[in-house]
Amino acid sequence: MTAPSTSMPVAGLVPAPRQEDAPADLLVRNAKVFTGDPDRPEARAVAIRDGRVTALGDDHSLAHLVGPGTRVVDGLGRRVIPGLNDSHLHVIRGGLNYVLELRWDGVRSLRHALAMLREQAGRTPKGQWIRVVGGWTAEQFAERRMPTVAELNAVAPDTPVFVLHLYQSALMNRAAVRAAGFTRETPDPRGGQIVRGRDGEPNGVLLAAPGALILYSTLAKAPALDEADKRTSTRHFLRELNRFGLTSAVDAAGGFQNFPDNYATVVDLARSGELSLRIAYHLFPQTAGQELADLKRWTEMVKPGDGDEWLRLNGAGENLTWAA
Repeated sequence: MTAPSTSMPVAGLVPAPRQEDAPADLLVRNAKVFTGDPDRPEARAVAIRDGRVTALGDDHSLAHLVGPGTRVVDGLGRRVIPGLNDSHLHVIRGGLNYVLELRWDGVRSLRHALAMLREQAGRTPKGQWIRVVGGWTAEQFAERRMPTVAELNAVAPDTPVFVLHLYQSALMNRAAVRAAGFTRETPDPRGGQIVRGRDGEPNGVLLAAPGALILYSTLAKAPALDEADKRTSTRHFLRELNRFGLTSAVDAAGGFQNFPDNYATVVDLARSGELSLRIAYHLFPQTAGQELADLKRWTEMVKPGDGDEWLRLNGAGENLTWAA
């Protein structure tokens, strides 16, 4: 039996291709790539594989990384930056409610905003509320004013409508006042005011005087989504954040975000590999006088750093005591 030729590869001794020479999953070319490297602040092309940047260069020098499965994107000479991180965002709570909200971002007239409410009322399931929760100010409207309760009643006579204005106040139509259970006998919560008419009945205006708890607690009276719709809602919200360039965020927890119940959706999405945003989350005690007991109980369940690159516990916050 003749010995194998030394010019032939020997099984097990063939060197594996270097990672940087393997075909990229994504190659962005013809772009102005910001690198963050002071010695080389810009490149013309970037290669990405398995979620990691593997090479920077120009169109020619990275051409060998294009394989059969590579997605090649022409940057058209535009700026390409690393993903942005939002260091204080209520992404978990926002995701659970995102598809329930009507957004007035960028709407230029109150007339148009009210038309959107009327249209939304026509497709809102019975028992569900219409919620306008941030992203707008009266100054953006040509009319330079907020809607009135009478206008909310006119465009949505039977569907509950809750319009939040900053952390200052909220407007509710007649149906929302009924759905929230507010009557002349309902006491004002601490730090808040249920504004009433001359007859003593709630007139649909809530004031943070000065605490915003009245606004959050009233909104919490609205029906929640079922588990399947919470997943859909969260995925839509994460994709909307991606659209603005966010690839990671610190979730600051917040009022009415209870652990572990309200975290179940993002945990499920993380386990199934469906998160499109890396999330570092916090735990926020929700019951006055019980904060220390809750924090101690949680330390028996999780600890800071638990999780992976997609979903990880950061610590306690944004408040450590409910009184704050």
